[in-house]
Amino acid sequence: MVRIVETSVRDGHQSLFATRMNTEEVLSICKELDNAGYYAIEVWGGATFDSCMRFLNEDPWERLRQVRAVCKKTKLQMLFRGQNILGYRHYSDDVVDMFCKKSIENGIDIIRVFDALNDVRNLKAAVTSTKKYGGECQIALSYTTSPVHTIDYYVNLAKEIETMGADSICIKDMAGVLTPEDATKLIGALKKGVKIPIELHSHCTGGICEMTYMAAIKAGVDIIDTSLSPLSNGTAQPSTQAMNTALKGTEYDPKLNVDALHKAEPIMSNIVAKYLKNGLLNPKSFQVNPNILTYQVPGGMLSNLLKQLTDQGAADKFDEVLKEVPNVRKEMGYPPLVTPLSQMVGTQAVLNIISGERYKMVAKEIKDYLHGKYGKAPAPVDEAIKKKIIGDDEVITCRPADLLEPEFEKLKEKYKDIARSDEDVLSLALFEQVATEFLQKKYNPQSANEVEEFEMYI
Repeated sequence: MVRIVETSVRDGHQSLFATRMNTEEVLSICKELDNAGYYAIEVWGGATFDSCMRFLNEDPWERLRQVRAVCKKTKLQMLFRGQNILGYRHYSDDVVDMFCKKSIENGIDIIRVFDALNDVRNLKAAVTSTKKYGGECQIALSYTTSPVHTIDYYVNLAKEIETMGADSICIKDMAGVLTPEDATKLIGALKKGVKIPIELHSHCTGGICEMTYMAAIKAGVDIIDTSLSPLSNGTAQPSTQAMNTALKGTEYDPKLNVDALHKAEPIMSNIVAKYLKNGLLNPKSFQVNPNILTYQVPGGMLSNLLKQLTDQGAADKFDEVLKEVPNVRKEMGYPPLVTPLSQMVGTQAVLNIISGERYKMVAKEIKDYLHGKYGKAPAPVDEAIKKKIIGDDEVITCRPADLLEPEFEKLKEKYKDIARSDEDVLSLALFEQVATEFLQKKYNPQSANEVEEFEMYI
């Protein structure tokens, strides 16, 4: 039997229409999802936290509590970026610890933790805290292909992760580039190398995901991530109903409650229709784009690159930028293209093309990366490029968070006038400016200012 994690109310709308589903819409479908017999429902984390405050004027913590009140039968899951938590820099260990504690207290059962560089040092605090507070910890391997990202690389990483205390491992194929053949080899090797369950998360952007899922299932994968049909395919996950039907009557049958799925589908269809009508959901998001199989670029990154170029009046340079992305990635030591590295590499590729000289303009985050502030690169960084950007600056080799002073109590004191709970303090820790304005709106609406929109993806 293959178990299924439903992703529509987190990754589904994040991948397809920028995480704009509101809490009322999430709650409208959760009762039926709770009756469907999933292993878990992914409901939180990723970009949902920021989007709630920035775009929807909602408290992400309140959403989690309300979903937990509806979902009585099924485990709730979230996505968590290790030492980055849900933000874009490393946070101190006390903030990571408190965030894990409050996530579990407010209703999360499973915390899926990943690091963009697969640097296990950046996972340690989150794993320890998740286990300490009684949560189930799944560690995700950020999947990519390169000369260093071999089968042996992932097996050795999985063994280290199992030793750390993970309850399960997820292969996080954020760009949808895992092929059926590679899935067969990778899953087979992982099943021999570790004893804990293996889950596969991928995206349909490249057009091969369903085939990859079937190959992985036959190779022994224990859990797959799918999304309810109206929010499936394209840049999202394969259809829950389709995968359930394909496996029905076989030894892999997930045995989902089809009646519950039938009841959920029209609810989600109505939600999708709303976002198609208001333009937030572009029909192109459902299209297949095989270019990602060549350039290793996740769907969200493709759209972000095009937006950056359009804003610069340089949309005609899109193909040049796509060809530049692999070059930058190689020179940076082959980081997987997942948040925040996908944004960083993509932005640098844009700068290299529109400036007319490679690395004439360099993003601050790239400089921080080369200084070691994000962790250890998977492969050696190009020394000439590194020299050009940071010269002879010292590069840290320790766990980046070891250099951070405790932050939580300082923030609690700083914002004692507007933070009314530890959850509020955590919101401020992750997205200080956005959360400040949100909490002013929430507790003192008359003095609040409008928040400037800023698109994000994962």
